[in-house]
Amino acid sequence: MMAVSTGVWFKSSYSGGANNECVEVAYLGDGVGVRDTKDRVGDSLTLPPAAWAALLVAVKEN
Repeated sequence: MMAVSTGVWFKSSYSGGANNECVEVAYLGDGVGVRDTKDRVGDSLTLPPAAWAALLVAVKEN
């Protein structure tokens, strides 16, 4: 994992309603950044576009 410093972060629509289950997403030039809202200065995960698309499909199926 690496820190992602570029992009505009926003709360994912897939996050839970409680503040303890929030994930933030940022669209980057080379992929999509994902981080925990409670730890904005911590590590984040950068996914290539195909992996992000696969994750969204998996989330929608469950």
